[in-house]
Parts: sequence; structure tokens; C-alpha cells
Amino acid sequence: MWRQANWNEPLIYELSSDKKRKQGIIIPEEDIDVKIDIPEKIKRKNELEIPELSELEVVRHFVRLSQQNFGVDLGMMPLGSCTMKYNPKVEELTSRVVENYHPLQDEDTVQGILEMMYEMQKWLAEITGMDECSLQIPAGAAGELAGVLMIKKYHESKNRRRDEMLVADTAHGTNPASATMAGYKVIYIKSNQEGLVDIDILKEVVNSKTAGFMLTNPNTLGLFEENILEISKIIHSIDGVLYYDGANLNGILGVARPGDMGFDIVHINLHKTFAVPHGGGGPGAGAICAKGELKDYLPYPIVDKEGDKYVLRNPVKTIGKIASFYGNIGNVIRAYVYILGLGPQGVSQVGKMSTLATNYLISKLKNVKGLELLAPHRPRKHEVVFSAKPLLNDKGVTALDIAKALLDRGFHAPTIYFPGIIEEALMIEPTETEPKETLDKFIDALKEILEESYKDPEKIHQTPQNTTVKRLDQVKANHPTSVTPSYRVLRLREKGVIKILK
Repeated sequence: MWRQANWNEPLIYELSSDKKRKQGIIIPEEDIDVKIDIPEKIKRKNELEIPELSELEVVRHFVRLSQQNFGVDLGMMPLGSCTMKYNPKVEELTSRVVENYHPLQDEDTVQGILEMMYEMQKWLAEITGMDECSLQIPAGAAGELAGVLMIKKYHESKNRRRDEMLVADTAHGTNPASATMAGYKVIYIKSNQEGLVDIDILKEVVNSKTAGFMLTNPNTLGLFEENILEISKIIHSIDGVLYYDGANLNGILGVARPGDMGFDIVHINLHKTFAVPHGGGGPGAGAICAKGELKDYLPYPIVDKEGDKYVLRNPVKTIGKIASFYGNIGNVIRAYVYILGLGPQGVSQVGKMSTLATNYLISKLKNVKGLELLAPHRPRKHEVVFSAKPLLNDKGVTALDIAKALLDRGFHAPTIYFPGIIEEALMIEPTETEPKETLDKFIDALKEILEESYKDPEKIHQTPQNTTVKRLDQVKANHPTSVTPSYRVLRLREKGVIKILK
């Protein structure tokens, strides 16, 4: 039986003591001739509150915390639309290459890094079927924002006033958020009974105010949009822009290219598709690519080659920068090494193997009591979304309960309650890196939970029991007064300076 560590570890501040200061690193005080006259109004009134511990105590504290965490190095993380694949450790060694450089260095001193960026741009353009790519964006949502800003500037350059952005109802929540941030009115396009874009509705909605359509293919149900060429034709008939959300690129990687489907702009999550470590808030990495006229609107800089020298260039109609400097280069080089290690043949296997893994899961789970699947006759790509609605109706056990019970069996929970068009959704993405033996264990665990739910639903309601933290009160855990963002806020609450609402 799987068990997670439980150290009952206190906050690092609670381990601290003034008496321990001498056990840590002592920085010698040196005579400084220059005196800095700091205005009284900005001087600190109290001593800086930092923990005082020895190096050994610091190491043990954070190692214990890490043992109370969960990551892909410990077990399968089937988070749908997150592509939590294994990250080869060789990437960590190569990322150190860029650590000794500064983004403000002269181009002549960083030719090696620029060469890597240049090749990465070319590879990603070839993989996606685009003309040019920028590595400047830090992650996926920033890529979306860059994309819609490019669309906005494209239409403005043609003196058009277009204020509507179409978004599929299976889209990631960041799609409408990014469109809204760019000033667009979001229009949702409903799916048909097969889980695909409803072409008839799309035709009715598209008009002279339509700026573009944000779509991912395969969609978040894991289904390939088989009418994508017709969708492209409809959008392009009014000179709209077809935007590709790259969150699900893993399902077609090396097999099909968005550019060949009619997409004009593509953002790529390097931290998903190309095995850059992510989770826990980052750091991510991304790229945004475009073809035709739209490549002139990409964020700057782009790396070009002039003779034997690599140089930085700004696209002629660039939207500017989305982040500082050149993007998260430390993560870009991780993705570079991942692609280099796979080679063309390896890249072509990613989409095939991730699709195979997903459909293997479906074959073992689609007839299991308690679950149902939309359009079961259709094969999936990188992920599948089951509904636990039958189990909820029969025994009152929810998708959340199933997710919690999986934690007790050593598996990270899948994505739940997304997309919203599927009730009691369980979105599972196994990725191509999980061996068949692990997939079988996951299948057995899910079947065991479903069987237990029918025999003793209360037992499932009480999960997890084997984790560091047991089940939380969902309402209390999400209430603003329950969240303590910093040690300072905790101290102020304890002193009564900040009131806690009951």
C-alpha cells in the first residue's frame, strides 16, 4: 500500500532561533568608507525577519517538504491537457550552459546561445507548419495573449474594426481570458453531439466583426476536429485569423501540422509538449509561430543568421515584447535538448505513442460500470474525458471522490470537472512516456475505486487517508480568509492586526 511521508514539518520561521545565527554562514563586516544617507522615512523600523538556521537544518527542512510532495519522478500524473510527461535528466545538465551568461551581453559573446535559439525557431516552424517562430513568450497563456494581440494589430493595420473573438466551448479557460484582455467580446461556439465544433453554428456566427477563432486540435475531449479544413475555409472567407492553442499538440506531434490544417498562428507550450519541467507555478517556456503576413507581427526579437554570425532582428510590424529579454532561455535549451535527443524519427513517434496509450486506457475502461464516454465509437488522441455521472446517480460518489481515492493508491489525480460540457468529468492524459505496466496499474486502481464505490461509497468519501494532508473542507480551503500568503500575514493575524472573518 502506498504511503506518503508525514513529517509534521513546521514553518521554517518556527525552526529559527537567534542563538543559531552563529551556526549558519557568517558574513564578515568590512570597513566601508562610503556612507549612504538613507532618508528616515524609508528606513526599516524593525529588524528584518529572516529565519536563522544552520545549513544542515535548512537542507533537512526542504528535503522533508519535498518528500511530502508529488511529482512525475514519483508516479504517474495523468492530468488531462497538462501533458505531465517525464523530463529527461540530461536536460538539467544542459540548462546550466546558459546560467553564466547575462541577457545584456553583446551579441558577439553569446553566439552559441543564439545559434541554439536560431535552430529551435527553425525546428518549431517545421514541426508546426509555420513560417517563423519567436521564443520570447514565457508560457502558454502569454502565448495566447501574444496571438490575440497579433490578430488585433493585423486587423487594425487594415483599418478594420473587429471586436469579436470566437472560442470553442471545449477551450481552455485562458482562451476567453486572453481574448478579453485584448479587448475582444468572446463568442462561444457550441460543440455538436459528437463533441466537435458545430459547423452550422459556426457559419451562423461568423460575420464582419469576427477577428478570429481560437481552437485547439485535438480538442480537450481528445477528439480530432475532422472538419478543420472547412472550419479554416469559413474563417478565412472573411479574412479572419485561425489561432491554434498548442496545449494539445502532443496528440499530433510528428504526425500532423497545424499549418497544413489552415491555422495562421500557433502557440507552443514547451513545458508540456517538449518535456520542460513544470507545475507548482512554473517556470514555463513557450514559443509563438505564424505564417504569411502574420509573421511580421511576432514578438521581438527573432534570431537571424547573417553569413556566419547570428543576430537579433525585430519583425517589421511586431507587437513588441510579452516578457523581458528573450524568454525563458534556460527552459528553451531544455526543450532543444529534448528534440535533439529524439531526432526526426523520435519526434514522429510522440503523437503516435501518446495516442496509443490513451486508446489502450479507453479499451480497458469504456465498459466499466460507473463511467460513460461521449462518442465512444470515436478514437481519441492524447487524452480522454470520462464522465462519472452514472456513479454519482447510483451511489453519490463524485469525480472529486474518485480523484481523492486515486491519491491513496499512489497516482496523481486527473483533471476533474473540465471541460464544462461533460458532467463529472475525469480528464486523463497518460502521455507517451508511461510504460504499459504503469498504465495497467492505473487501470486496476480506477476499477478498484469504482467497485468499492458500489460496495461502500462512504469509504471512498473519506479518502485520501495515505497522504500527508487528508481531505480538506473545500469551502473553507478556498475562502480568502483561510489562505495565508506569507509569514508576515500570519503574524499580523495572530496579533489581531488583520481580522479573520468567521
